Amino acid sequence: MSRTAGTARFCHGRHPCLESNLLGACIGRFRVIHRLWTVVRQQRSASVTPELTEVAWWRGSAALAAQTRYNTPGVVATGNEGTGLFGYAAGQRESSAPEQAAPLAVRMRPRTLDEVVGQEEIVGPGRLLRRAIEADRLGSIILWGPPGSGKTTLAQVIAHASQAEFVALNAVTAGVADLRRVIDQARERRRLYGRRTLVLIDEIHRFNKAQQDALLPAVEEGTIRLIGATTENPFFSVNGPLLSRTQLFRLRALEPEAIRTLLRRALTDPERGLGKQAIEVAPEALEHWVQVAAGDARRALNALELAVLTTPPDPDGVIRISLAVAEESIQQRTLQYDRQGDNHYDTISAYIKSLRGGDPDAAVHYLVRMLEAGEDPLFIARRLMIQAAEDVGNADPQALQVAVAAATAVERVGLPEGAIPLAQATIYVATAPKSNACYLALERARADLHQGEVGPVPVHLRDANYPGAAKLGHGRGYLYPHDFPGHFVRQQYLPDLLAAQLSESGKHYYEPSENGYEATIRRRLVQWWSGGFPQPAQHDPSTKPAKQPEGPTRPAPPEQ
Repeated sequence: MSRTAGTARFCHGRHPCLESNLLGACIGRFRVIHRLWTVVRQQRSASVTPELTEVAWWRGSAALAAQTRYNTPGVVATGNEGTGLFGYAAGQRESSAPEQAAPLAVRMRPRTLDEVVGQEEIVGPGRLLRRAIEADRLGSIILWGPPGSGKTTLAQVIAHASQAEFVALNAVTAGVADLRRVIDQARERRRLYGRRTLVLIDEIHRFNKAQQDALLPAVEEGTIRLIGATTENPFFSVNGPLLSRTQLFRLRALEPEAIRTLLRRALTDPERGLGKQAIEVAPEALEHWVQVAAGDARRALNALELAVLTTPPDPDGVIRISLAVAEESIQQRTLQYDRQGDNHYDTISAYIKSLRGGDPDAAVHYLVRMLEAGEDPLFIARRLMIQAAEDVGNADPQALQVAVAAATAVERVGLPEGAIPLAQATIYVATAPKSNACYLALERARADLHQGEVGPVPVHLRDANYPGAAKLGHGRGYLYPHDFPGHFVRQQYLPDLLAAQLSESGKHYYEPSENGYEATIRRRLVQWWSGGFPQPAQHDPSTKPAKQPEGPTRPAPPEQ
């Protein structure tokens, strides 16, 4: 129809045309609501749960803004919803009670800072992180700690205390596409609603460099507030640029008293724990869980739950947990050891320092600790050979032979029997007299070589075993030690420039100690070089060059 006919005609879309404004507005609103209901029905049929989080009216027209969030694999989102068209309550919406099918460790997670047990050094009263959480002024952070120390729990406590939208990703299942989608949604959320977004990335150390780099612009601009959780040292597993844009908080393994408190709380909590059941736990059973859990709250709570679920009640309806049941529910203490992580380097460092410090008990402890955790025995054997030369050296030259023999034995025999020669060599090196004089001699010589000129090889020490060497004077004036009493003769072996420098400074590369066999070496060198360094030799051109092997350089040690 024509416009002059006065009939209501609508253009494509939902905006009214001509004079039928009221009818057009009603139809436009109906179409928006109908489309929304269609989307909801489609999502329900696909087993996806949408949540209507925001409804707004713009510029007097029927514009319905709805935000739907999905529980997709690797993504969990939660937040505080505003007032909706259908009567959604303002403020943060409390989640419903946890499903009973959830593990006890999940159900018992603290919901507020006051419920957090342990980690007082970072979330205790007056601490920086606690103040930032309570003021809702938290920036991007990385939580670093062992399993079961409360990293994910603390992130969820932050989410409950914040007015920001909370999105959780797991680096095991999420990729760059997931990161970009979350960042785009966060940018749109901030533009439309002025709301911030907290993004938890669990196991962030599993992201590669490209995935971590994808976070940099959003973290830099404040589009998202990152909460990274990792069990690995972030100085090695997190990119430097990302680490510089976040604040690092280190969580420690929980103290025994904290584990004890969490177990008792789980036994008495009727809402989320086991308080509705009649349970009696023997004190020794509780202590067994505390000790074997080794600071891992999740491990202790899982053991408690397993014991309760697998123990039938007595005729009086009481579930009694004895020490035997507790031992069955948590078979063995878990060794926190990763052959590429901090525990690998920390344990081998402790092993080396125990060898150097002469403590065979500690050295054997760390040896067994590494072997039981699956460390490569040849790696241990290589370190043992290095320590025999570096920390024992000539104080007991046999230490290196023992270490080499142990390495050969473990290579040929293998584990478990190969641990025996490793233990023998470990104890031998730990109890041997110590000297690092050989190592220091190497470092001093290397430093002089790198810092200045050392001069050419003296002419009398040069190779004279080829035609024409005699014409060059090579080997002329060399004194063959075996032609002299005691098979020793004083002559200069160092280059002229270096010999003069050492003689002037009184410095020596090798300064043997008084420990073990090095005391004998020291007395011998003092006897040989008691007259100090020889002056540069005056070579006789008529002297026939000697065709003998080269000898070692022996600078005189200081008099004692």
